[in-house]
Amino acid sequence: MSAAHSSHPKGLYFIFITGMSERFSYYGMRAIFTLYLINALMLDKEFASAIYGNYTGLVYLTPLIGGYVADRYLGMRRSIFWGALLMVMGQFLMFFSALHFENTELAKWLMYGGLGGLIFGNGFFKPNLSSIVGRLYEPGDKRLDSAYTIFYMGVNMGAFMAPLLCGYLGDTGNPADFRWGFLAAAITMVLSLVFYVARNSRYLVGPNGEAIGIVPAQKAGRESAGELGVDLGKKLNVWQLALWVTGGVLLFFLFLKGFDGDIIGAVIYSACIVVPGFVISDPTLTKIERQRILVIYIIAFFVIFFWAAFEQAGISLTYFAEEQTNRHVFGWTMPASWFQSFNAVFVVLLAPLFSALWIKLGQKNREPASPTKQAIGLFLLSLGYLLIAIGVKNVAPDAKVSMLWLTGLYFIHTMGELTLSPIGLSMVNKLSPVRFASLLMGVWYLSMATANKFAGTLSSLYPEVGKTKIFLGFEVATLFDFFMIFVVMSVLASIVLFVLSKTLQKLMHGIR
Repeated sequence: MSAAHSSHPKGLYFIFITGMSERFSYYGMRAIFTLYLINALMLDKEFASAIYGNYTGLVYLTPLIGGYVADRYLGMRRSIFWGALLMVMGQFLMFFSALHFENTELAKWLMYGGLGGLIFGNGFFKPNLSSIVGRLYEPGDKRLDSAYTIFYMGVNMGAFMAPLLCGYLGDTGNPADFRWGFLAAAITMVLSLVFYVARNSRYLVGPNGEAIGIVPAQKAGRESAGELGVDLGKKLNVWQLALWVTGGVLLFFLFLKGFDGDIIGAVIYSACIVVPGFVISDPTLTKIERQRILVIYIIAFFVIFFWAAFEQAGISLTYFAEEQTNRHVFGWTMPASWFQSFNAVFVVLLAPLFSALWIKLGQKNREPASPTKQAIGLFLLSLGYLLIAIGVKNVAPDAKVSMLWLTGLYFIHTMGELTLSPIGLSMVNKLSPVRFASLLMGVWYLSMATANKFAGTLSSLYPEVGKTKIFLGFEVATLFDFFMIFVVMSVLASIVLFVLSKTLQKLMHGIR
């Protein structure tokens, strides 16, 4: 490997800083969000879990919109700008909500407005920032998995610092102080936007020095497809369009009935079926392109189980940290929100090792294929929950356990995350046709939307005194019962994905 290709382009580190500061804003707000709901707005855990699930589910649903608009109209760069601006507005509305928390109705409406700004802003920002990483490299560049791992490390540096600062300012035991945590998140988002505007034209350039992310991918795709002889003049049959629209409506009402009128859940779950089907039925796709997209969809299905369990960090694991974890350290009580930094600091420490590992294995042609890496990630997730299930078994409901159990869970989950998440981003980038790059990244995030909504549903099963909770006929009476749900769910998904791995590799047609 030449020296020119042993290091990464400067644009990667520009994206690293931009993503780090935006994720600081997101995770800073998330670290204190459920605590704000139950300690300031005085909501019960079940309702707070539902709000959290709806919010994080929609955060990962709107990348479909942002990816579509970027591919067809705005291009990646402008989409990132408008997304950042919407998130600035959303974070300040969260600050004003906490400022008026004693006026519960006003605080709730300000909060819903803030969540809306964050949801749509993230939709434009997240898929395009992730997609533009791949445009810094030539197709087939073996540094891409390493690049996404470095990008992921930046994301997690922000996620590490955010709960510490926002938790220190907002999670004080005084409900009036939540405002300062939200304000810190808002100011950081402003800094991210200013930095991006000032430097994007200098650093967002491709391998040949050309500007990237300006021309919408559909236009770029038409030009490259012309060279390859692909007919993009084909149009989606009106009957196909009508079929998908009708199917979407029917699924929406079926889910609406099945989930007792949960509109947001019905939208997310129906979209996760209809949108991927609509994309893969595009008549301009070649056979190989369609098979590669199918691989994205299959793996996306399995990672739903990963993120549904992993995202308990912001809900049930935060409840567990606050109520049943001994947080006393040399006479000082650590804020419960600080536990959300543990995963991020482990990512920062371990990401360079994983990045080097993929490069080393790649040089020896021994690097596992993406589906195998995803299966390993799911298995590690299961081990993390098995550890904490052992830690809480036969523990009284009012007893507190050592923080080492929760710390161990986050450490194991981090290894699973590094094996699965940045590799998934890289895989989507490598398997996607150029003209559908941002849209398919949006579809990938749609699986996370489904997972986060599902995470809220699972978190509502968290044991509470005086309430009987049932999951698939299984009574969740203790924390051991609760955590074993995630053990079984993730290990089964891991085994099935391992079995399918060889078949998926064939459908990838040479891409690993």
